[in-house]
Amino acid sequence: MLLRKRAEELVDLMEKTKAELTSSSENIGGDIYIGCGETESISFLAQAAQDLQIKHPLIHYHIYSGDAERVMEKLDKGLIDFGLLVGEADISKYDYLKLSQKDLWGVLMRKDSPLAEKETICAEDLWDKPLIVSHQTSINTEMFRWLRADISRLNIVATYDLIYNAAQFVRKGFGYVIALDRLINTTGDSNLCFRPLSPTLEAELCIVWKKYQVLSRASNAFLHQLQNLTLLEE
Repeated sequence: MLLRKRAEELVDLMEKTKAELTSSSENIGGDIYIGCGETESISFLAQAAQDLQIKHPLIHYHIYSGDAERVMEKLDKGLIDFGLLVGEADISKYDYLKLSQKDLWGVLMRKDSPLAEKETICAEDLWDKPLIVSHQTSINTEMFRWLRADISRLNIVATYDLIYNAAQFVRKGFGYVIALDRLINTTGDSNLCFRPLSPTLEAELCIVWKKYQVLSRASNAFLHQLQNLTLLEE
């Protein structure tokens, strides 16, 4: 299984390299591979892609979802061109763009939950509650500094990769999800609500790519588009 996984990675990398070498210098085209954590700020990359697509319609995008660890693993192996990291991560070995916007941590719960009556959630509110946390959050030291509790003392009843799946457990009253805002619709007839943490805990957002990497023409054009969009937002 290990050899099969490595072989698949080599084939993917070979196909990616062939596409880069055969792309035309006149009409920029080809494939751009992006790894992303779950965040509403993916719309920033989507806007850059939309703006670039007008000028270069032959560029195609491939989006992979995963936590920071998985995104960086793919980036290190050359399987993706860019990564959008959410929260704490060691970016010293990458070139990067930090986004001005930040995501807000909070708790997703049913509207009839006792904590829903509060405007904000403090650490003590969660110490005895059944918690559902993302796999990345379970090793996020920043989050556990905020919680002021050892992970072994918390009642973590489930972990998740995708917030949509975790939200289904919340709808059934299984527990409280520690999550980022704006990922699940809590308006209208939804039986869910979101309450921010207090004191406020924000997650920084960063677009990263490998240092000293020779980018394809398509990836280089996309990077320039990201940089221009960043300057406009500032």
